[in-house]
Amino acid sequence: MNKVITDGLELMPPSFSEGLDVWSSGDGTAGSDTYAGSATGAYVPADQDFGAALEVVKTSNVTQVRYMGETTILPGCYLQVTARVKCISGALPDVRIAGYAGAAGGGHLDGVTEVGPSVSITSYGDVVEVSAIIGTGQRNGVDMVWANASFGHIGLDLTGSNGGVVRIDDFEIIDITDAFLRDMLGIVDVRDYGALGDGVTDDSAAFEAADADAGGREVLITSGTYFLGDNVTFQNQVRFEGTVVMAEEHQLIFQKNFDYPTYVDAFGDEELAFKKAFQALLNFSDHESLDLGGRRIALTGPIDMQAAVSNRTTFETRRAIRNGQFEAVSGANWDDEVVTSQATYDVEDQLYLTNVTNIAAVQVGSLVEGNGVGREVYVNEVDVGSNKIKLSNPLFDAQGTQVYTFTRFKYMLDFSGFDKLSDLIIDQVDFDCDGDCSAILLPPVGVLMQVLDCRFKKPKNRGITSHGEGCQGLIIDRCNFESNESGVATQNRISLCFNSNKNDCKIRNNRSSRFRHFGVMSGTGSIVSGNHWFNGDNEDSGVRLGGLIIAHQNPITTVTGNYIDNNFIEWTNEHDSDPSVSGFSFGSLSITNNIFLCIDVQVSYRCIVVKPYGAGHYINGLNVQGNLFRSFGTDFERVEDVDTTYADLDFDRMQNITFAGNTFNGINHKTLNPLTGEHTQSSEEQTWTVETDGSLPFGGKALNISSVMLDGRIQNESNDTMFVTPYALAEQGANEDEFHLVWPEPVRGKVFYTVRMDDAV
Repeated sequence: MNKVITDGLELMPPSFSEGLDVWSSGDGTAGSDTYAGSATGAYVPADQDFGAALEVVKTSNVTQVRYMGETTILPGCYLQVTARVKCISGALPDVRIAGYAGAAGGGHLDGVTEVGPSVSITSYGDVVEVSAIIGTGQRNGVDMVWANASFGHIGLDLTGSNGGVVRIDDFEIIDITDAFLRDMLGIVDVRDYGALGDGVTDDSAAFEAADADAGGREVLITSGTYFLGDNVTFQNQVRFEGTVVMAEEHQLIFQKNFDYPTYVDAFGDEELAFKKAFQALLNFSDHESLDLGGRRIALTGPIDMQAAVSNRTTFETRRAIRNGQFEAVSGANWDDEVVTSQATYDVEDQLYLTNVTNIAAVQVGSLVEGNGVGREVYVNEVDVGSNKIKLSNPLFDAQGTQVYTFTRFKYMLDFSGFDKLSDLIIDQVDFDCDGDCSAILLPPVGVLMQVLDCRFKKPKNRGITSHGEGCQGLIIDRCNFESNESGVATQNRISLCFNSNKNDCKIRNNRSSRFRHFGVMSGTGSIVSGNHWFNGDNEDSGVRLGGLIIAHQNPITTVTGNYIDNNFIEWTNEHDSDPSVSGFSFGSLSITNNIFLCIDVQVSYRCIVVKPYGAGHYINGLNVQGNLFRSFGTDFERVEDVDTTYADLDFDRMQNITFAGNTFNGINHKTLNPLTGEHTQSSEEQTWTVETDGSLPFGGKALNISSVMLDGRIQNESNDTMFVTPYALAEQGANEDEFHLVWPEPVRGKVFYTVRMDDAV
């Protein structure tokens, strides 16, 4: 910036050759004495050093020379005043630039410095140059800060001993605002501190020096490629025109503008920028979250999140990744890797496969498939030295040696390399898998991972996978899962939204559409609420699969307020190495206030299915209340059933089962327990047979008759009123779902009754 050029501002005073009547021996204001015709000043037309010059005799303590014209002072404009002087005889004085600061309206601006630094003249005939900078801002190098000044009468002062004769060259006043421009704009350029930006020389020290000197100003990384051979931390704001390169282990930390867009500017590569930003997130404490700035990050392959933070294998402090989008770029990097290996399983060592052939090819995080392997069993650890694999869950029927298939899906964010990672939040992030890949693989161990307000678009295999205990306390809230298999028949789909292996999960207010399963949960103490999962298809009389798989026989879990759309809740013990009953059997599950809806399904469809994987199981604690069951297009028999593929339930041991307050539309049998009904006996019989008509849960036995109440008179063959009561015989009929009321003699009449298929204890 130069006002002489941009605004045509006149700064230079006239030469002494144009007359001394504009040169004051006072303060330069109108009416002050001039050197024209004075006894103390004279014009010298041809000095050998200066040419035209003013010769002044110093007669007072401060002899002043001031240009009487008004030199304009503008805000943000900085003027350098320079004069050359020499003493030709008499006492040698000191000299300094000086001036009169004028306020708007013409008065004097009080309280400002009006003299510059003083220079001594030490010998006769030597030319001494004196200068000072005048400006409105308090900046380093400004000698005379004239804030709010409008003009100045500029010149110099002679101080010290009197009697000297001094010649003064023409004054020079120039605009040097550009010297302060970076300071005015709050910018420090790393090149001013020795950075070369040649991509080879280590510029890390120059970066640190520029930041140390910035003092709140912005550090500018001008065009170039800067190699950083060490960690670099910026405490001030930083802006990149050039880019940096650095080793994987070195960290680049921005304490002022810690966000993903700044890392993209710094590295010029979206994937690398995200890795370095995540590295910084886990390596300094000034910021709890990484803001992706709403940016789309194109990924050409999985991101190994631990490798991005190579100095840490554990981290347990709250951190968040927020506000952005990951998009898969199609390519071979996303291809599943499949390995088949022979291995041995022993129920006494229920989480391990031993004697694994080709074990070096088996990857942590691989899905395990084979005879007797339940759904969503993954490789948790691989010990190549001992040919041993740790599993995420036990196998229900795999004793002995067989061939297993290990399929490693590829995930956008892969946390499997950490030993432990806790309290990480992924918030408002889109995962656009587009059928190429899966989204998130959780760490093997960790607590309170949270996925909030995220969108999972077309994951190829999985949305969120837990291959170990990293799902302890997992929270999935308000996420949307969109299937890549919308046009595929339900039974042919392979993808699901999430799985969990550990306890205390909260799955709330999510929506998913047309996956094989919404979730497979094998931990305990979880809450599933407010979700809508739709797993239907466009097939006539379509097959429906379990939407929510609860793979623990005693889950201590509540499923409430969900919209369960064209699928069912499946309750299993498929992750039990000894699936026959021992200790706790099926129990501690509450299914309340949900909407179960199906359209054009097979008549075999059920809404709640219990599937024991071993013999002897029963239910001890199931609460099904306040649900709405609705079928369109096809009426089906009942809402609950037992899948006897492996075993049936023991109906003699049922306890604490409640089916009450539910609404049924399009279902032939309305399930109740306790079942309250009425029986009318029209002919006299000593033994009345009371049928439950399939209304007891799971087609269970009439195990307990808890009450019988007479409705009106009980009469015998003579129409006499009988004041008698019956006793009840439970578990009657071929299916033991009837009971008998036995009277002292044949009678007729009507009773109300309450019967249970369980022991209410």
